[in-house]
Amino acid sequence: MATVYPDDNRNARTGMLAFGLALAMLGLGYAAVPLYEMFCRVTGFGGTTQIASESDAAIAERLAGSGATRDISVRFDASTARSVPWTFKPVQNTDTVQIGVRDMAFYTAKNNSNIPITGTATFNVEPEYAGVYFNKIQCFCFTEQTLQPGQEVRMPVLYYIDPAILQDENADGLEQITLSYTFHRKIEEES
Repeated sequence: MATVYPDDNRNARTGMLAFGLALAMLGLGYAAVPLYEMFCRVTGFGGTTQIASESDAAIAERLAGSGATRDISVRFDASTARSVPWTFKPVQNTDTVQIGVRDMAFYTAKNNSNIPITGTATFNVEPEYAGVYFNKIQCFCFTEQTLQPGQEVRMPVLYYIDPAILQDENADGLEQITLSYTFHRKIEEES
């Protein structure tokens, strides 16, 4: 019969604790990206825009129609990652919109390569604190976009600025919000 020493139990417990901690850290590593994305969507952190439904937009329009509102300028920005051989730009660089009222903007994208390219658009707004008030109802950025060689498409964004921005002290005097998109090549296609 083997003799069990107190240090053996302590070492076993320490080893098990270290193993459990390593598993927990691995799990947090996998969960970090989805948790961060969820945090950004809920809070508007980093200029992350919100996703709204048609009924949300209708409520905002009723609020805008029943109270004090004002106009604000929206500037549209477009870029592509180096791996995306597209010409991507807004149809109109700026637009003046009434806060709380739906508006639509268009971007164009053209595949300048001789192969089909699938891209996904990342987006944000500046100033960052305005992200929580910038609501998209429909957007090309919600899905992947595949363009055939030489194909050019118009891509719409249906959005509104939440009237709650009028109650935000940080937004006093805010005259322009910039909506920016960057197209990245679908990861499986990069080689």
